[in-house]
Amino acid sequence: MSITFKLAWKSLLNRKTTAMLTILTVAISVILLMGVERIRTQAKSSFANTISGTDLIVGGRSGQVNLLLYSVFRIGNATNNIDWKSFKEFSAHRSVDWAIPISLGDSHKGFRVMGTNHSYFEHYRYGQKQNLTLASGREFDGLFETVLGADVAKSLGYDIGSDIIIAHGISDVGFSRHDNLPFTVVGILAPTGTPVDKTVHVSLEAIEAIHVGWESGANLGNTPTKKQLEQFDFQPKQITAMMIGLKSKIQTFALQRQINTYKQEPLSAILPGVALHELWGMMSVAEQALLVVSIFVVVAGLMGMLSSLLTSLQERRREMAILRAMGARPRHVFTLLVSEATVLTSIGILCGVVGMYTMLAVAAPIISANYGINIALSGITSHEWMLLGFVQVAGIVIGFFPALRAYRQSLSDGMTIRI
Repeated sequence: MSITFKLAWKSLLNRKTTAMLTILTVAISVILLMGVERIRTQAKSSFANTISGTDLIVGGRSGQVNLLLYSVFRIGNATNNIDWKSFKEFSAHRSVDWAIPISLGDSHKGFRVMGTNHSYFEHYRYGQKQNLTLASGREFDGLFETVLGADVAKSLGYDIGSDIIIAHGISDVGFSRHDNLPFTVVGILAPTGTPVDKTVHVSLEAIEAIHVGWESGANLGNTPTKKQLEQFDFQPKQITAMMIGLKSKIQTFALQRQINTYKQEPLSAILPGVALHELWGMMSVAEQALLVVSIFVVVAGLMGMLSSLLTSLQERRREMAILRAMGARPRHVFTLLVSEATVLTSIGILCGVVGMYTMLAVAAPIISANYGINIALSGITSHEWMLLGFVQVAGIVIGFFPALRAYRQSLSDGMTIRI
């Protein structure tokens, strides 16, 4: 460590309270800047990792963002359903390798219920083409069996063998519940960090069975019993959406065009990646607003440091005169003030990074449980290093203002202080 930095360190120790407040200001601004950037990038990554390996998502005619939101993220509702005949036709298409039917509309204590078949557990992928795995139990086989997402089981305290009651529609209220048709939990999926964790999975046949005796969301009073329904062989009439995997990526656009121009009913086929890009384009204004706010907080923190240095400078003119008497040149005084600003900024950045990781470690489970966004405590990225570098450089530049003033004062004062 050079003599200048040693002197700067001793000077800061002599002004502990002011230095600590300045460091705290810089640290808080760095925590906000890095925290916003980390949550923004992790949220985008979490959304992008929700679905993987699916070439097309098909639903009733609507915008591609709306179709993506309700079919993948369980947000909102479909404008129209798909006829089961249409699903059978396209699932048997020569270019289709697999197809997953999805039926939405019911709920259980705030969690969405999704009807599907075994293709979902076999072909659905998330993250880096990771497949779904069961933490315990097995896939549903019987009519009134269900497989729960990890968050559903954890938050509601369910285990294998528990019975649950599904409600008609999104609102889980007494008059909408299928009270006489309980489902038995036979499987619990391992955590994925996606909306799968917050989903109750049942068979398509079960969706048809529980709605016997219901019309337009109302119970007509003639609902059969569980034993009676198990005697029937139910076939879906309609589904909400379907996910398609193709044998060759080359056939994607041809099949998409064929589905979009399907004459039997109005359908929309979207590419998940393109829809995600459009979704983030819509949210870019909010992203930029958050970034601007965090940048202004950093600026405010640095301005606080500047104010502190300038305020203390008048009181330190005698100190500067003593340094001059001991042989220090004006450039040494200039370097001393810049070094102090550099040290304050560096310690503030270090405290801010440690504080950010500490806060994320505490908040990550809460964010994951409530918003389904996994915040990984990974190392600092190149972009984050660049942001920290800008903060450090800005702190050094801030130090030039009091340093220049001290430089001029030391020239004019010499060893005689004029106050």
